[in-house]
Amino acid sequence: MKLLVPVKRVIDYNVKPRVKADGTGVELAGVKMSMNPFDEIAVEEAVRLRERGVASEIVAVSIGVSQAQETLRTALAMGADRAILVQCEPQPEPLAVAKLLRVLVEREQPGLVVMGKQAIDDDMNATGQMLAGLLGWPQGTFASKIERDGETLLVTREVDAGLETVSLALPAIVTVDLRLNEPRYASLPNIMKARKKPLETLSAADLGVDVAPRLHTLSVAEPPARKGGIKVGSVAELVEKLRSEAKVI
Repeated sequence: MKLLVPVKRVIDYNVKPRVKADGTGVELAGVKMSMNPFDEIAVEEAVRLRERGVASEIVAVSIGVSQAQETLRTALAMGADRAILVQCEPQPEPLAVAKLLRVLVEREQPGLVVMGKQAIDDDMNATGQMLAGLLGWPQGTFASKIERDGETLLVTREVDAGLETVSLALPAIVTVDLRLNEPRYASLPNIMKARKKPLETLSAADLGVDVAPRLHTLSVAEPPARKGGIKVGSVAELVEKLRSEAKVI
């Protein structure tokens, strides 16, 4: 079974984002970028599925600027077999990404799409669900465990009440959560091998998808600074401040 794993290039999770001086967006110049952490987990799970004999090929896909090749090389070093970059600038919205992925799925014919539940830059948590809707495929979101059971896939997912296990007929879409696994570090030999693995570059026009934005950002601003906390001497004083100052009770 072939696996398709979409990955996104985002600001590294260790870096604090800064708003541009003109308020038009987040500053990216000179900022360390890396693979979205949820997507790293998806790549790791795809590699583990192949190690268990469930998958035979892993295709990593990224949609974005040309520098996303670095992100794809990371996925190749982790164990993906080949990669596809769809160049789009600026970064397309989730619906456009889902439409591009649908065309790639129809071309590649994978048995399973494994992807992060969300990206840490926009926190949309929408692309996987949109892709499932466009394809008409079953989906398992927020996966914390994935198992193959004959011709179906058992996905344990995290919900408000605890854990829920769903059975998905293949082909299917699975979006992964943090507790699924811990991604491996790419070794130096694998990083060197990744340079020789195939990486195909396409454009949105090649796939016949309109990626023009439907949303317009008016402005971006830093959140208001929080005031320092205070210590109270008693529960009675706390209740009084919550009532008179915070006005929450």
